[in-house]
Amino acid sequence: MVFMGDRATLLETGRFVQRRVHRSDSVMNAAFGVAAAENSETTEATDITEIIGTTETAETVGCAATVESTESAGSTGSAGAVEAAENPETPESLETRESPESAESEARHRRAADAGDTTSMSVLGALLLRRGDLDGAESYLRAATADGDRAAANNLGVLLHQRGYTDDAAGWWRIAAVAGSAAAAHALGRHYRERGDEPGAEYWLRQSAEQGHALGAYALADLLEHRSDVGAERWLRAAAEQGHREAAYRLARMLDRNTADDPHDAFGRPGLGPGPGAGAAGRPGAAARSAARSDDGPMAGPATGRVGEAEQWYRQAAARGHRRAALHLGAILEQRGEPKEAGRWYLISAKAGEARAACALGFLLRDAGDEESAAVWWLRAAQDGDGNAANALGALHAARGEQQTAERWYRAAMDAGDVNGAYNLGLLCAAQDRTPQAEQWYRRAAYAGHREAANALAVLLLQAGDATGAEPWFSKAAEAGSVDAAFNLGILYAGRDEDRTALVWYERAAAAGHTEAALQVGMALLHRGEEHAAERHLRCAAGGGSAEAAFRLAGVLDSRQPPPGPPALGEPMPEKTECEEWYERAAEQGHRRAQVRVGMLAAARGDVDSAARWYREAAESGSRNGAFNLGLLLAREGSEREAALWWSRAANDGHGRAALRLALLAARRGELTEGQRWCARAVELGPAEVAERAARLREALHQELTA
Repeated sequence: MVFMGDRATLLETGRFVQRRVHRSDSVMNAAFGVAAAENSETTEATDITEIIGTTETAETVGCAATVESTESAGSTGSAGAVEAAENPETPESLETRESPESAESEARHRRAADAGDTTSMSVLGALLLRRGDLDGAESYLRAATADGDRAAANNLGVLLHQRGYTDDAAGWWRIAAVAGSAAAAHALGRHYRERGDEPGAEYWLRQSAEQGHALGAYALADLLEHRSDVGAERWLRAAAEQGHREAAYRLARMLDRNTADDPHDAFGRPGLGPGPGAGAAGRPGAAARSAARSDDGPMAGPATGRVGEAEQWYRQAAARGHRRAALHLGAILEQRGEPKEAGRWYLISAKAGEARAACALGFLLRDAGDEESAAVWWLRAAQDGDGNAANALGALHAARGEQQTAERWYRAAMDAGDVNGAYNLGLLCAAQDRTPQAEQWYRRAAYAGHREAANALAVLLLQAGDATGAEPWFSKAAEAGSVDAAFNLGILYAGRDEDRTALVWYERAAAAGHTEAALQVGMALLHRGEEHAAERHLRCAAGGGSAEAAFRLAGVLDSRQPPPGPPALGEPMPEKTECEEWYERAAEQGHRRAQVRVGMLAAARGDVDSAARWYREAAESGSRNGAFNLGLLLAREGSEREAALWWSRAANDGHGRAALRLALLAARRGELTEGQRWCARAVELGPAEVAERAARLREALHQELTA
C-alpha cells in the first residue's frame, strides 16, 4: 500500500507544522491558562476509551491519540503523558477541577473561536471533547481542520472514533500523522492493526515511536513481540524509559524469560506436597511451595545481570501502581531473603486486587507465625478464584482436624483449575482410610498430569497388591520428574531381584537429592567393592539426615584407620575422629548399632561414663550387643548383680556370649544347675567359639555335680 501518497498535497497548505507533544495530564488546565496569541499550536485530545495494544491488561488504559500542546512543558513521550494515558480522568473530574482562571480562559477562547480564530477553535473543540460534548466539539474541530490545523484533525479523528465512524476517523488521523503528529500516527497504527493490516500498523507505529511517542513505542513493541521479533525489547525499553509502566513491566518479564533457564513461581505454593517416599500416606496440612510453570509467574534466576535489571523495571512499574509488577517484585525480594520488603509490595498488590499477591502475603504471614492473618488473606485470594490460596486454606483446616472444611476448600481449589486440589483431596481421604475415594482423586489428578498424584496412586495400587497396575504410574511420575516415584521404582525392581534396573532408578533419584536413594546406591557400590564411589553417595545421604548412611559412612572411614589403643598414663584424651563423629550423628538419631559402636570407641579412649551412657541407650532400645557390653562395663566396675540383669536380657534375645557369661557367673557362685542351663543356651546360640567353650564348661559342671 502507498502510505505517503498525501504528503505533498498536505504540506502545500503550510499550516501543518512539526511541533512538540506535551503532558496530557496537565494539558487542560494549561491549554486554557495561556493566551491564544502566544503561538498558533493547538491541543490534541486523548481518546480515553481505548486500550493500548491487543494484549494489554485492564490496568493500562491507552488512547487512540494523545494530547499535544506547546502550552505546557514536556515532550511527546513524557512520563506525565503516559501516566495520564494509563489513568485517564473522567470528564466529571475535569469539570470539577477547572479553576476560575480556566473558565475565564475558556470564555476568551470561545469568543475568539466564534470570531474565526483557528487556534481557539481547536483548543475549544479539545475541551468540549474531553467533557463529552461531542456535538459541541465537532463543529469547532471541523472548522479548525478546514483551516489546516493538525491537532484539530487528530482530535476530530478521536471524536469520530468515539461515535463509531472508524474509517472516517482513520482518514483524519492519516492527515494529522502525515503532517507529523506522533499521537495520530499511533492511533492510525492501532487502527490498521485492528483491521489486520500489520505492515500498515508497523509503519505508522514506527513513525510514532521514532518521534519519541511512548504509547507508539509500546504499541510497536507489542506488535513486534507478537511476531517474536527481537526488536520488541528496544521499543519496550524506549517506552519504559519514558515512564510507561506497562512497558516497564513487560520489559522486566522479557528480561526474566531471557535470563532464567527454568521458570519458577516463587510465590506460588500448592496446598500440599508429599514428602520423600510419600504417597497415599502423605499428610494433609503441610503447605509447600509450588514449582508450577506460569507465563505470568516471576522467574527464579540469578540475582545479577539482566535479572537485576528486571528488578529495576519491576520496581519502576510497581512504584507507578502496576499491581502485577508489585507482585513480581515481592517475589524477587522474598526469594532474596527480604520478607519485610516483599510483604510491603505484596500488600500493595493485594490491595489493588491481585489475588496471587494476597495468597503470597498469606504465606509470608504464616511463615512469620501469624496463621490468623494468613487465613484472612488466603480467604480473600480464594474468593477471587485463586486455587493456591484455596489449597492453603484446606491445609490449614486439615491441620486443625476440620476435615469437612478442608475438603470444601480443596474442592474450591479444584474448581478454580488447580489440580493440586484433587491431589490434596486424595491425601485427605487416604489419611481417613477412605481408600476408594483416595484412589478416585489420585486418578483424577494423575490424568491431569500431576506427577506426585501418579506416584501416590501407584503406591496405593502397590499396597493393594496390584504391582502390574502400579508400575506404569510409577514410570509416568518418574519420567515427569517425581523423585519419589524414581525411588519407588527402584524398590519395585529390587523386590523382583532386578538389581541392575533398580540401581538405575536409585541413581536417578539420588542425583535429584533423594536421601534414601543415595543410601541404596552407596550400599550397592560398597557391595561391589567401589568404596570411594560409595563414600560420595553415603556422604550425600548422611548429610540429608539418614542415620543408616551416617553409620555406614563411619564404617567405611573406620576401616581405613588402626583401632585406637587406651591412652598412656599422663597423655590427654585423644580428640574424636571424623569416623566417630559420624557414628555419634547416627547414634543421636537412635541408630542402635551406632550407639554400641560409639560406646566401644569411648571405652577404648577410657571414657567410661560416655561408654556406659551409649551402651545403656542401645540396650534400652532393644540392642542385645548394647546390653552385653553394658554388662561387661558394669562387671568391671564391680556391679555384677546389675551386669547379670543386662546379660540375662541379652541372652534371652539370643546373645550367646551373654549366656556364657551368665554360666561362668553361676559357676563361681556355686549355682551348678543354673550354670549348666546357661551353658546349654550358649551352645545353642553360638557362635562356634562360644559353643565350644560352653560345652567344655557344661561337661566340667556335670562332672562336678556327679562327683
